[in-house]
Amino acid sequence: MSNAKAITILGSTGTIGVNTLDVVARHPADYQLVALTANTGVERLFQQCIDYQPEYAAMADSSSAEQLEKKLKSVGSATQVLSGLKGLESVASLDQVDYVMAAIVGAAGLLPTLAAARAGKRVLLANKEALVMSGAIFMDEIKKHGAELLPIDSEHNAIFQCMPNDFTKGFDETGVDRILLTASGGPFRNKPVSELSSVTPEQAVAHPNWVMGRKISVDSATMMNKGLEVIEACWLFNTDHNKIQVVIHPQSIIHSMVSYNDGSVLAQMGNPDMRTPIAHALAWPKRISSGVEPLNIFDVAKLEFEQPDFNRFPCLKMAYESLQIGGTATTILNAANEIAVDAFLNKRLAFTGIASVIEKTLETVSVEKATSLDVILQADKISRQYAEEHILKTGVSA
Repeated sequence: MSNAKAITILGSTGTIGVNTLDVVARHPADYQLVALTANTGVERLFQQCIDYQPEYAAMADSSSAEQLEKKLKSVGSATQVLSGLKGLESVASLDQVDYVMAAIVGAAGLLPTLAAARAGKRVLLANKEALVMSGAIFMDEIKKHGAELLPIDSEHNAIFQCMPNDFTKGFDETGVDRILLTASGGPFRNKPVSELSSVTPEQAVAHPNWVMGRKISVDSATMMNKGLEVIEACWLFNTDHNKIQVVIHPQSIIHSMVSYNDGSVLAQMGNPDMRTPIAHALAWPKRISSGVEPLNIFDVAKLEFEQPDFNRFPCLKMAYESLQIGGTATTILNAANEIAVDAFLNKRLAFTGIASVIEKTLETVSVEKATSLDVILQADKISRQYAEEHILKTGVSA
């Protein structure tokens, strides 16, 4: 019998998925790929199925799933194709699967990730929205079903590495003072605020340090990515927003820090490469090689830090405010942001219009107590509809 851990990758064709495949391929005796999933990327998932021969492939889009099935049959592949949300939930909760990499971008990843939690898997969480939209419910499901939750975001994984083992007892019990969540500041950290309205999608997705998908790259440019990470960190590390300080660190060498009440600050450092946190979470509590070049501190030479400016980054400010409001406010924030970023990437909205759409949606959509998944999904739906209507009404500038 093999001792290899069986893995499902939700979102295998995205940046995190591709990096996970790279790490897994370096350790063929330790990990076995059972299922891969994608949204509409037939060609890329087809090639991954040929290369890795998973038992299952699932596509969120049913017509894409049909195309994939035909292509796989034409080459004699034994991979079974599933489709739709049910297909994604099914491969996330298969009995033989040990680990689920939750790497679907956006709200679309929420229900498959919840399915993995309810099936008691080790959930490697790269999908922020599971916690941003439904933090209390998601964490309850993790505890209720004995699942393990390990963060993949480079910042949250860094915090996890710097935290005491018993951090779930709370900061006061474990001597933690605060979390220092680092941010690169994105490509427009020094661009005059007056010029931000003319930023193009091509400029916004050109991140200075990290290779990321288009949506996450725009979130990094607005620092909404960091706002979502603050929300996520509150749930992951059992704390509130006033214990999390965002620090702009342009080099992206220190991935985050934890400050203790004895004056110590522990930092996790490394080259900016997502394979490091992926390898850490796959092997935890052991360590395995990731393929990442070791950090040469002499090449780095100096590290810089500065405070974020809320005038430049209003999305970060709104994330903190949504946390304070509570309930479905963070769901509304996330939904409006997804619609606004999509509109910006499709040149239907100015870069500065992203924050305007989010602000208007937060002002207009009623905040409810986040008592159930139905309440959260309804808030998500209403917020998306309002944000879309607002963009249509106000035009490119919003």
